[in-house]
Amino acid sequence: MTTIDRFFTNLMTSRLPATQEFYASLLDMVTCFESDWFVIMTPRDRPQFELGLIDSGSELIPANYCDTPRGSYFTFVVEDVSEIYDRAKSNGYKVIQPPRDEAYGQRRMLVEDPNGYLVDVSAPAASVRMA
Repeated sequence: MTTIDRFFTNLMTSRLPATQEFYASLLDMVTCFESDWFVIMTPRDRPQFELGLIDSGSELIPANYCDTPRGSYFTFVVEDVSEIYDRAKSNGYKVIQPPRDEAYGQRRMLVEDPNGYLVDVSAPAASVRMA
C-alpha cells in the first residue's frame, strides 16, 4: 500500500495577494513557497502544517471547480482566540462571530477570508490542550 508523504489544503482564490496577506496578518503564517499563481504558507513555528493558495484562474483547476465551495470551513487551533480577534478587527476583516465560550469546551471565533471562506479560530480548554 502507498503511504501518504504529505497532506495540505489548497484554497482557490482570484485574490491571491490579498488572501496571502490575510493569513499572514491574522494567523502569523509565513510564505515558504511563492510563484505568480501558487503560494504555500505555514505557521511560523509549525512548518509541517501547510496551506496552499492557488489562483482560481490557473489552467490546473477545471473551470467547473473554480467557485468558492460551501458546506465546509477551516479550523485553526491557537493559544489565544482574543489575540486573533483583535488582529481581525484591527485589519478590518469581516468577523462573523466574536470570541465566545462554547458548550463543548472551546473558545472560538469565526471570520471570513477575502474569498468568502469561513475560518474558525479556536482555542481548546486548558485540560485538553495538545502539545
